[in-house]
Amino acid sequence: MIRTMATATNTLSQLQNQIDVIGNNLANSSTHGYKASQANFHELLYQQFNNDKADEAPRQSPPGIRYGAGAVLGAAQMNWKVGSLQMTGRELDFALTEPKQYFNILAPGEGGEQTVYTRQGNFYISPVDNGQVMLVTGDGYPVADSAGLPILFADDVTDYSVRPGGILEVKHTDGTAETIEMGITVMERPNLMTRLSAANFGLPENLADLGVTQQDVLTELQGDARNVIGMQNQALEASNVNMQKEMTDLIAVQRSYQFNARAVTLADQMLGLINGIR
Repeated sequence: MIRTMATATNTLSQLQNQIDVIGNNLANSSTHGYKASQANFHELLYQQFNNDKADEAPRQSPPGIRYGAGAVLGAAQMNWKVGSLQMTGRELDFALTEPKQYFNILAPGEGGEQTVYTRQGNFYISPVDNGQVMLVTGDGYPVADSAGLPILFADDVTDYSVRPGGILEVKHTDGTAETIEMGITVMERPNLMTRLSAANFGLPENLADLGVTQQDVLTELQGDARNVIGMQNQALEASNVNMQKEMTDLIAVQRSYQFNARAVTLADQMLGLINGIR
C-alpha cells in the first residue's frame, strides 16, 4: 500500500505541473506573439513481474505485470506555428508572417546588455538626445537593427512602412525617406531557447553542456538571406493558443488528478483496516 501511495503522489505532483502549463497558456491566450507550450509525460522506471513458466493459459494481454512508479513531466515543447494576424491600422505595429523568425531586442541582463528575441511587434517611439527618437518595445527596450544597434532616427518622422526584406522605411516632414534594416533572427532549434517572459526568449546559459553553439541555435538574417523575411505592417500576430484544446486537456488532467487522489485515499483506507486487525 505504501508503494501505491508513492506511485500516486509522484504522479500528482507532475499533474500539478501540467495544470500550471495549461493555465499559463490560457492566461496568455490574448498575448500577442505568445507561443503555447505542450507538456508531455514520460513513464518512470517500472518493475516487471513475469507469470509462472508453468502457466500456459492463453491471454490477450501481455504476460506478467508491470508495476510502475508513476509518471514524470518531460520538457515542455513549444508550438511554433504562426498565429493569426490581427489588423490594427497602427503604423508601429509589425507582424512576422514566417515561423521561427524573431525581432531582435536589446534588454538589460546580468552581464550587461543582451539580445532577446520576440514576435511581439507592437513598438513605440521614445525620445532621446539631439532631436532623435528610438524605436522601443512596450517595456521600453530598444529594437535592434541588423547591426545589433538601437534603431534611431530624427523626431520629424510622419510615416512608417515596411518594405520587402524586413526594411523599415520612415518619411520625414521634408519629404525625404530613410530605410533601416530591422534585426531579424531565425531560431533553428527553438526548443533549446529559454523563455524569459510570455513573448521574449533568450539563449540558454548552458550551451556548452547541451553540446551546441550559438550558430547551431540562431541564424541572423543578413544580405541576400533577408529575402526570406516575412513582415506585415499595421498588424500584430495573435497568440497561437487553441482554447478548445487547452480546455479539453485541462479536463483530462483534472480527471487524472482525481483518479490518483482517489488511489491515495483507498490505499490509506486499506492501511487503516490492516492496522485495525487485532
